[in-house]
Amino acid sequence: MPGWLARNLPAAVLFVATLVAWQLAVTVFQLREYLLPSPLAVLRALGGAEVPWLGHLWITTVEIVGAFALAGVVGVTLGVAIAWSSLLAKALVPFLVFVNTLPKVAVAPLFLLWLGYGVVPNMLIGALIGFFPVVINTAVGLTQVDEELLDLGRVFNAPTWKVFVKIRIPNAYPYILGALKVTATAAVVGAIVGEFIASQQGLGYVIITTQGSMNTPVAFAALVWISAVGLAVYGAVVVAARWIAPWADTSP
Repeated sequence: MPGWLARNLPAAVLFVATLVAWQLAVTVFQLREYLLPSPLAVLRALGGAEVPWLGHLWITTVEIVGAFALAGVVGVTLGVAIAWSSLLAKALVPFLVFVNTLPKVAVAPLFLLWLGYGVVPNMLIGALIGFFPVVINTAVGLTQVDEELLDLGRVFNAPTWKVFVKIRIPNAYPYILGALKVTATAAVVGAIVGEFIASQQGLGYVIITTQGSMNTPVAFAALVWISAVGLAVYGAVVVAARWIAPWADTSP
C-alpha cells in the first residue's frame, strides 16, 4: 500500500487541485452553466436519470475494447510478418504508412456507408487509428536484439523459429506493451469519432445530442465516462506489462 500511495499520490493531488480550481473559477466568475458547468453540476448529471447511462456506456465500452483488441492482434501479426521476412517488410511497410496517413475522419463515413450504423464500423475506425504503433514497435522489438543473445542461439544450433520464439519475442514484449498503451487511448478516439459521425447510441452520441439543447453538464458527464473507460483499458495494459515484462516496466 505505501508503494501504491507513493506512485499515485501526486496524480491524485493534481486531480483534486484541478477540480477545486475549476469549482472556484465557476463560482467566482459566475460562469453560466451552458458555457462551463461546475464539477458539482457534472456530478449531478452523472447520476441523473435523464440519460440511460448504462446502455450508452455499454455500447461505447464494447466499441473501445473491441477496437483495442483488434488493433493489438492485427498490429502484432503484421509486426511479426515484417520482422520474419524482408520481402514482406518491403511490401507491407509502404502500404501501412499509406494507410496510416489517411485522414481517419474522412475514412469513417466510408466505413459507415459500407457497414451501416452500429458497433462494428466504430470498432474498425478505432482499430484503424490504433494499430500502426503496434506494428512498428513489434517489428522494432523483434529486430533490435542483442547480438550476443543471437550468437548464443547459433552456438546451440537452435532453429530459426526457436530463436524467434525464445529470444526475439520476449525481447519485443516491452515494445509491444508500450505501443498498446498508446493504442488504448487511440481506440477511445476512434470509437468516439465514429459515434460523432453517425450513431444512435453511445457516449459520443450523447455529446452530439446535447449540443442542440446546450445541456453542457450532460456532455461533460459523458466525457467523464469516456475517460473512465479509456483509463480502465490503459490500466489493464499497465498491469499486464508488470506481469509479463516486469524487468522492463517503466510505468509510474
